[in-house]
Amino acid sequence: MTEVESPAFDCQTAACILREACSAVDVDPNGIELVRLGDHAVFRLEGGDVIARVGRSPSRLPSVQTEVAVANWLAKSAFPSARLIPHSMQPVVVDGYPVTFWMSAGDGDTYASTREMGILLRRLHDLPAPSFPLPPLRPFDKAAKRLAQAQIPGETREFLEKRIAVLASEYDELHYALPLGTLHGDFNIGNVLLDSAGCPTVIDLDGFAIGPREWDLMQTAMYFDSFGWHTAEEYADFANGYGFDVRQWSGYPVLRSVRELLMVLWLIQNAGVDPRAANEVERRVESLRSGTSRRDWAPF
Repeated sequence: MTEVESPAFDCQTAACILREACSAVDVDPNGIELVRLGDHAVFRLEGGDVIARVGRSPSRLPSVQTEVAVANWLAKSAFPSARLIPHSMQPVVVDGYPVTFWMSAGDGDTYASTREMGILLRRLHDLPAPSFPLPPLRPFDKAAKRLAQAQIPGETREFLEKRIAVLASEYDELHYALPLGTLHGDFNIGNVLLDSAGCPTVIDLDGFAIGPREWDLMQTAMYFDSFGWHTAEEYADFANGYGFDVRQWSGYPVLRSVRELLMVLWLIQNAGVDPRAANEVERRVESLRSGTSRRDWAPF
């Protein structure tokens, strides 16, 4: 299916879709609060007890259906992850847009330690594969589509097009130290919350795929190595908790460059509706172009 993302998708559009979806699952649509706008618009509602995710386009429906299957599989496996609210109509589809409703994991602002993250990721990677198929990891699948629809200057677009081509070729030549298997796909500290009992819980299950385990280790390494968002001690705790330091792998520099590029391409989705995002895209592109430090990249 060709992915067509509406450039008009913003928090107001998503909120209208969400309000209609709420009636299908008997959730009070009042008090909607936007948490994040990215591949999904994520809202907190019903006094903070429910989290709703609105897919960015109707073409997201198959991946959201897989996300629901992943959530049910992890629940049956007793793995600590985001849980859907108990309702048979998941996802709810409004004008083609998929909407899912989740039980909130804690306050949404208290995160696991990096050691807990490493231990939990290893536990995830050691789970037997689910009975349903997961898609293969294809990091560049959405890159060209996002770039084609982005509202960015021409010279920025040209630079990113060339960088995609170079890194896609280098990515295809990588040789991995760890076996292929089930991936979370977006494993970072923002996606491992502490629940109300203080237990680490993995959220954002829409990126599950089959691919190299190094992929799931990269963001924590980069948050220390490239951005300074983790300390050396925090990163060591993560690597020790998992049992492997991805920074010692020969392919690390290439995969780090791939993930940095994808962080830019994720953000360009909002460049046309959010001036702060547009400015941050240009800041990030300039550092990629010049080869200077990534330490001034702002978290989004």
